[in-house]
Amino acid sequence: MRRWLVMAAVVVVAGAAGTYVALRRDGDGPSYRFVTVERGNIDSVVTATGTLSAVTTVQVGTQVSGLIAELLADFNDRVEKGQVIARLDTTLLESSLRDVEAALERSRAELRQAERDHERISSLYRQGISAVADFNKAQYNLDVARAQVKSAEASLARARQNLAYATITAPVSGIVVERAVDVGQTVAASLSAPRLFTIANDLSEMQILAPVDESDIGRIQEGQKVRFTVKAYPERKFEGTVKQVRLQSTIEQNIVNYTVVIAVANPDGTLLPGMTATVEFVVASAENVLKVANAALRFRPPEALAAQARARFQKEMAARRAAQGDGVAGQRPGGDRMGAEEGGSGSGFAGGGALAGSGGNGARGNREFAVLYYLAADGTLAMMPVRAGITDGQSTEVRGRQLEAGMQVIAGMTQSATKASTNPFQATQPSGPPRPPGMF
Repeated sequence: MRRWLVMAAVVVVAGAAGTYVALRRDGDGPSYRFVTVERGNIDSVVTATGTLSAVTTVQVGTQVSGLIAELLADFNDRVEKGQVIARLDTTLLESSLRDVEAALERSRAELRQAERDHERISSLYRQGISAVADFNKAQYNLDVARAQVKSAEASLARARQNLAYATITAPVSGIVVERAVDVGQTVAASLSAPRLFTIANDLSEMQILAPVDESDIGRIQEGQKVRFTVKAYPERKFEGTVKQVRLQSTIEQNIVNYTVVIAVANPDGTLLPGMTATVEFVVASAENVLKVANAALRFRPPEALAAQARARFQKEMAARRAAQGDGVAGQRPGGDRMGAEEGGSGSGFAGGGALAGSGGNGARGNREFAVLYYLAADGTLAMMPVRAGITDGQSTEVRGRQLEAGMQVIAGMTQSATKASTNPFQATQPSGPPRPPGMF
């Protein structure tokens, strides 16, 4: 029994020793992830997705029904205005034309007969031999015959035009981007003209129709510069200009969008109709400024470390003001705000609290205060108030007296392992011989 008690004591001592080592290991402190403050250009953009299309696209159809007898244009063919691109079978149309011509001849013959009858009855009427009713009847027949001739002439013109419609010509000069029929196919022009071809007027000038959310449409203006990419050339940046902001809105999934028309030059024909374009509207730009990853502006340390950094900052500011003779250290006229000069003119950073938002709304004149954390020379956490300018979604323009290119600031941290309990009886039981009965 004494041996078992001795072994239990050894287990307890070993558990306590393991807890001590864990606590020392946890005391090494957190590890930080750093990003570098860089100098360069930055653009604030509004993103959208649109579709490339030709500025003028004409759908070529037919006014008459019939069988496709001949196709004289195909996909990607360049055609000129008035060029014949297809023909329909004209057998039935020519028969209709001959039938109308015959009807016109018959109407003209009836007109000549009505004129002769009218002349004869008129002569007898003037002599007082013919009755008034006969004269009126002859006049009526003459008028009807003349109307029938006019109707037959109109039918003849319509039949000739229908025959002309059987020859399909290009309404504009351009490139055939779609051919919807084949030789031998029957097209029926009943309620609407069937589409035979789609012709793009000029692919050297194209446009993008991009829907923009209502929350961003106020920042889009005509003449604004646009950058975009297409999946076919992911490494290449294309440029365009806002041509029009359409007033008509569309609602998709309870989101109100407005269509923005973007003019795009395509001199080398690289861009094709139907390509999906990822568009960036440049709403603000800044050149040769300091910028930092947004993760650094969003980083907030635990409250204990943040309190130490604030205390250190307040001491530094108090010492600086004392050296400059600005009055009582740590106080300024009009309140307890301090550190505004670190981010530029004006106030904004409260020494005992958090800073304002870390974004920036895209306008360089409306900056917000933010804070960056870094490690001081002695290895302790320090803070630096800055002014945040425009952002491109990944980096943000920042300004501050202590900022300089190449400076390492903190973007994240990894906490050490959870501290083990200091109670040796709550430590994880080490491996060893089994406990004797009755031992807990």
